[in-house]
Amino acid sequence: MTDSTAADDNWLLDEEEDEPAQSRAPDQRQWRVLIVDDDQDVHAVTRLALRNVTFKDRELELFSAYSGREAFDILASTPDIALVLLDVVMETDDAGLVLARRIREELHNAIVRVVLRTGQPGQAPEQRVIVEYDINDYKAKTELTTQKLFTTVISALRAYESLNMLERSRVGLGKILAGATNLYQIHSLREFASGVLNQVSAILDVGADGVLCLMQADAGSASDTLEAGMTVVAATGGYAELAEREHLPADHALAATIAKAFAERKSQYDHPANVLYIRTQEHRDVAISVTPPWPLAQIQRDLLEVFCERIAAAFDNLYMFGQLRKAQEATVIALADLAGYRDGDVQEHARRVRQLSSGIAARMKERGAYPHELTPQLVDMIGLASILHDVGKVAAPDRTPHTEDEHARLGQKVLERAAGMVDGVSYLTYGAQIAGAHHEHFDGSGLPQGLRGTAIPLSARIVSVVDAYDSLTHGRGDDKALPPPAALQSIRERSGSQFDPEVVLALADVIG
Repeated sequence: MTDSTAADDNWLLDEEEDEPAQSRAPDQRQWRVLIVDDDQDVHAVTRLALRNVTFKDRELELFSAYSGREAFDILASTPDIALVLLDVVMETDDAGLVLARRIREELHNAIVRVVLRTGQPGQAPEQRVIVEYDINDYKAKTELTTQKLFTTVISALRAYESLNMLERSRVGLGKILAGATNLYQIHSLREFASGVLNQVSAILDVGADGVLCLMQADAGSASDTLEAGMTVVAATGGYAELAEREHLPADHALAATIAKAFAERKSQYDHPANVLYIRTQEHRDVAISVTPPWPLAQIQRDLLEVFCERIAAAFDNLYMFGQLRKAQEATVIALADLAGYRDGDVQEHARRVRQLSSGIAARMKERGAYPHELTPQLVDMIGLASILHDVGKVAAPDRTPHTEDEHARLGQKVLERAAGMVDGVSYLTYGAQIAGAHHEHFDGSGLPQGLRGTAIPLSARIVSVVDAYDSLTHGRGDDKALPPPAALQSIRERSGSQFDPEVVLALADVIG
């Protein structure tokens, strides 16, 4: 730390031209100080006295205001002002006191340090002002020599730094909690990884570039193996182009530091390459690089380490969620395969129905159709749930053919019973709707309940169109397959009677 000032202990120093501003490295941010006084000489002398002052290798950036109103506007629009050197008597006898109160009560700024300077102590007695106003120091201008001003400024900056660190810690912890909650809601690994980078940038309060690398669990410890195993999962900012690559290049500027983090299994803070190391309980190694424009303070490192613990748990939960989802998909596909034994090989039919149902739901979402019915869960789950549309055939009596009414009722009953064993909405929930109502007609003439219009679940209205279109284009029983344009025309002819017009429009968009 370098704390310096002019040797002369007088306010009035020899006038000198300020040296040209030197370009500063990003990590040498300036302390912002606001001088508020209606006397131009006071501004000039204060600037002269503080011209060489530095604190922790950071210089001062001085702002000037000549009235309480002007100072308020500067404080409202300029972030991170650390200190206000405030005159009492300006446009009014108590303008400085009014400003001090507005800083705390209107701007809700409890961190900025306010030092009252007055040339008329009788106008604002020190004891009353200290008690009644939230100020941090009180000085008569006659006693404020260069050395005392230096001491006052450094003391105020040190206090501001401590308070600012506490506030950043509070805000950072809040972002960690909020960020961890958001991350648990992300299902895709790449979306999750992008969310991690966004949260890290938020905690640091900078637009940090970042690259997230996932270490393969079975990678060895040799350096060449480490580099080969550094799979890029997400990247932002200046590293965004890496998102298109499978692995981090061995000659990349971050590769050596990331490899070292993996090898030593600990975070590396070597500005500008800062790498957070995460080890999950599922034995997956993750490295997150962050490159803010200045070295990370200890409090930022501590906050990031706390966040890394949350990330590790979220990664494991994401992995378990993925395994559970795969198990659900396998179960659904197995049920569909069982239904296929009744009608022969239906695996390709189920695949096509799944793909087209998802496409139509997404297109309807884009068109703004049925915003209350077309929930994110429906868009996400309808593809897999659509595979179950004929699952009732498994439980239908062993005779051929069995009726649409029969297998629809049986399918709905079986799937509703299974869905009742799972909390919330699941594939089984939509599967039951689809199995029970995909033979209903939009005009109410269908089976098994004669439901009409939007009384038919949207999931079933979508699969009804998809099932019919796929049967027309691929043939069913003795019927020959139709070309897609002819099949679409057949669907359109039944729009509003058998099929939901909105679904038919979306089908036409999807198949082009």
